[in-house]
Amino acid sequence: MAKVDDILKKYGSKIESEILTEKNLEYSREYKQFKEEAMPTLTRFERLCKNIGSMIKIRVKKSDEERINKNLQAAHLDITAGDVMAFSTIILVLGLFISVVTLIGIYLATQSFSFIAFFLFFFSSLFLFYFAVTAPDRIAESWRLKASSQMVPAILYVVVYMRHTSNLERAVKFASEHLQPPLALDFKKIFWDVEVGKYSTLKESLDAYLETWRGYSTEFIEAFHLIESSLYEPSETSRTATLEKSLDVILNGVYERMLKFTHNVKTPLTNLYMLGIVLPTLALALLPLASTLLQGAIRWHHVMILFNLIIPFFVFYLTSGVLSKRPGGYGETELLEQNPDYYIYASKQPYLIALFVLLPMLFIGFLPLLFQYTSLPEILGLEKDFTIALFGNIKFFDFKQAAGATTGPFGIGAALLSLLIPLGIALFFSTAYGLKTSQLVKTRIETKELEQEFASSLFQLGNRLGDGIPAEIAFGRVAESVRGTKTENFFKTVNANIHQVGMSLENAIFNQRRGAIIYYPSELVKTSMQIMMEAVKKGLQVAARALMSISQYIKNINKINERLQDLLADIVSDMRSNMTFLAPVLAGIVTGLAVMITTILSKLELMLSMQGTEGMAGIETAAQLTSMFNVTTMIPPYFLQIIVGIYIIEIIFILTGTLVKVESGVDTLSEKAQIAKNLKIGVILYALVALISITALSLLASVATGGLA
Repeated sequence: MAKVDDILKKYGSKIESEILTEKNLEYSREYKQFKEEAMPTLTRFERLCKNIGSMIKIRVKKSDEERINKNLQAAHLDITAGDVMAFSTIILVLGLFISVVTLIGIYLATQSFSFIAFFLFFFSSLFLFYFAVTAPDRIAESWRLKASSQMVPAILYVVVYMRHTSNLERAVKFASEHLQPPLALDFKKIFWDVEVGKYSTLKESLDAYLETWRGYSTEFIEAFHLIESSLYEPSETSRTATLEKSLDVILNGVYERMLKFTHNVKTPLTNLYMLGIVLPTLALALLPLASTLLQGAIRWHHVMILFNLIIPFFVFYLTSGVLSKRPGGYGETELLEQNPDYYIYASKQPYLIALFVLLPMLFIGFLPLLFQYTSLPEILGLEKDFTIALFGNIKFFDFKQAAGATTGPFGIGAALLSLLIPLGIALFFSTAYGLKTSQLVKTRIETKELEQEFASSLFQLGNRLGDGIPAEIAFGRVAESVRGTKTENFFKTVNANIHQVGMSLENAIFNQRRGAIIYYPSELVKTSMQIMMEAVKKGLQVAARALMSISQYIKNINKINERLQDLLADIVSDMRSNMTFLAPVLAGIVTGLAVMITTILSKLELMLSMQGTEGMAGIETAAQLTSMFNVTTMIPPYFLQIIVGIYIIEIIFILTGTLVKVESGVDTLSEKAQIAKNLKIGVILYALVALISITALSLLASVATGGLA
């Protein structure tokens, strides 16, 4: 008996050590892989917060700490609430310090203190603090939007796997392997939390993870709970019915929540357009007169801070409120980095090409300043300024001398040349983004068309397998029946690889050199084939049911997508027309009015200085106007137009990003492609309307003031 115990002890300890060694090595490898996938590199925001947080310790209110840490955990950011608050505080202090130094510099240069500049700088610093402290909220929201768009495929993968193998752990692992980040990363963390001992079972870890979606996607939680309850069903029929019910729950839940969202989001978007675009643009029309009535208290740089910094941030804040109400479960699921043409998107060459468009336009746009403040005219043998006979002999650039200082340019020519600056900036981004995204968008459209036809092809393949035909033969049969469709070549390629090259079914589909999948960069096609390969191991009937389930899922999700796009069509089309038509037209007319007002006052001042009081009709009224509205204290139309143009560009960036997120979730490819399109349309339209308005209204002003002579 002692010998038996010795043998058991000897070999038992040996086996145990081997198991522990293998287990530790496996966990270590998985841990490293998980860490690399979770945090391949620290973002700039993380790095700044971590560095500043290590030097400055700030205590955070408990409620704020819980909220910030919850968002940091959701976004997998490796920092604390104290780090975020320390970084935000430094931003506030630096903002206030720069503001004070700038105000002192302005005072020393002008010997006057500007209260408007003080308030603008002060509120800008406060907004930067708010922007930094709420960064975790926005990052977590972006993470949730991207992850939530993958919820329906996640439930599908788990259901399809559990239909033939009733094992929750394997089903979740299968889903984590076939999903794309970030939801795939969350699923892998569920396993890691069990491995490190945070939870004793995968079900506990999964339930804890599902609770993080409480209040964001209730249908996702309910669907997973139904999947868990299927493990306890007494019969195969009721187990399958429960699994199918989970798919219905999440599909119907997503549809109902998006339906409610489309009804509730219309009013906020309308308010956003009115408060963020219409009212500020109308206010611009009053700025030239307001600036001269206030004796130059409002300068062009004040307007620039207000319209190019504060108001765009205000619009961005309002859009964040709209996006925070967007439900999860619906949106674009493609991972851009996995596209074969991603190298085009990642390339910096489009920016270099676009730079050749921008630089000449900037040079021409800045000619008024270059002629006035540099020696360029002397080098070219030209005068610093010249007159335009068509507009009543007023100066082309029209810089004016007041109190020993040069102000302007106030001329029509300078205003027209300034149109090239926002136009050049818009064409820079439009050209760069267009070159980066055109091929990928084309590939995505072709892939979407392929996926729509693939549902019917999968159903036919499932029928062939259900009839007992081996998968190697079924592909050839399906290829014959789907002639003329986009999926024909896929099935023909698989069939040719099997019967002509002699490959196995798996190699015929997934071989890295000749596999059919390399010609069809679709995650849906790839995953469907992987599910089929997994299911075929359990039998042809199991594989047939799996493929039919995927086919039905594709049809259902396509129906829901079409319904939701119909519901969102009104909102999206209204905002797009406002952004690319109404706002540019309104801004262009306002710019023309500003130039007309300046032209009238400049013409009156010119006539008074040239003719004096003799022989001029209405001279008293003209003199009163020029004394009340001093042109030299007005905001030059040159700078005002540049500010308005840049404001239109910023609004197009913000609203386009908002519309893409409302329609598709986080989709950087569509966002950049839409920005390229909307910038080209909106800013070119703005430049044309402004050109016509400036020219026509200035001619009208010249004709009107000519009657005074």
